[in-house]
Amino acid sequence: MTAPEVKGYCPGALRPMQSGDGIVVRIRPFNGRLRRAQADGIATLAAAHGNGMLDLSSRGNLQIRGVTEKSYPALIEGLRHMGLLDPDPEIESRRNLLVTPFWQTGGETETLAPALTEALSQPGGPALPGKFGFAVDTGREAVLQTASADIRLERDAGGGLILVADGSGKGKLVTTETAIAEAMALAEWFMDTRTSETRMAALLASGASLPADHFVPRQQQSYVPTPGYTPLGAMVGLAFGQLPVKTLASLAKQGGLRMTPWRMLLVESARDLPDVKGLITDSGNPLLRVVACTGAPDCAQGLAKTRPIARKLAPHLGPDQMLHISGCAKGCAHPRAAPLTVTATTDGFDLIRNGRASDPPAQTGLSSDDIIKAL
Repeated sequence: MTAPEVKGYCPGALRPMQSGDGIVVRIRPFNGRLRRAQADGIATLAAAHGNGMLDLSSRGNLQIRGVTEKSYPALIEGLRHMGLLDPDPEIESRRNLLVTPFWQTGGETETLAPALTEALSQPGGPALPGKFGFAVDTGREAVLQTASADIRLERDAGGGLILVADGSGKGKLVTTETAIAEAMALAEWFMDTRTSETRMAALLASGASLPADHFVPRQQQSYVPTPGYTPLGAMVGLAFGQLPVKTLASLAKQGGLRMTPWRMLLVESARDLPDVKGLITDSGNPLLRVVACTGAPDCAQGLAKTRPIARKLAPHLGPDQMLHISGCAKGCAHPRAAPLTVTATTDGFDLIRNGRASDPPAQTGLSSDDIIKAL
């Protein structure tokens, strides 16, 4: 089997990526939020210059699909006009930033997220690996610990602000005034300490020791993301994170949108959402527990269609089962281990238990009916 091509970076708007259905342009909303006018404008641009489909990524970003070389310049100009672009591709690649969607106006998150964005945008910033990221998870309880990030700002069990290196169970006490400088210093420490590692957890797993001042135990996340109403608005899910432009335009009419890494959106202040096709509002919907990448033919490296089989398998999952379906061994949609992973190959599907898409399978050469029996 031919190994999938690993590009080593995530697409951006200024550095897009070619896929099977055209160019993928990834928008990284500043501070994890889109204003209503921005969300509506993105829907208009995606309809005019893409194929009408968007993706919510596991890094809280929004991807426009099906862009062509001819339509790309006009799309970029539209995004620039709405204030959705970084000054250059280098800054864009460093600004991998997740922000808790549950921040309160006037709270610490509203201060720290823009400050971290500004620090990452400074000339001469650390030349971090393409998938290295940050998380501002400074609400009362941690909600982003299962999402991909390498340097995190969180609360300890007593409510203190701590800086955490991903892969460590402890952090360093910081203040609102020192947090950003300390986060950038930790990024510099990573770059000075690593050899071939591209992620913080991998560096710590290799035996690297954090500075001695990282001794405060982390708060352990208990939050499980589900659709429903919150004090800040309505959380809605989207199967596989797929979002037609009509759905985005409908949501934009309801309020600003806060991004999440869970293939969900928080619609600010919404109390009575319209019945929009494709939204998941039932927390018991099994599709919420299935992660599936784009798959073939829209992804050039996909070896099979993934989402039709995902819909077929979802009703057969147990109430506590989570399933990842990957079109190839890269596992882009869910890079971490999953209780159940199905990976497409040239000879059918592999079933992997408690592993990643590239891990050794428990069973090989399966059909969709075989997988249902194995579940």
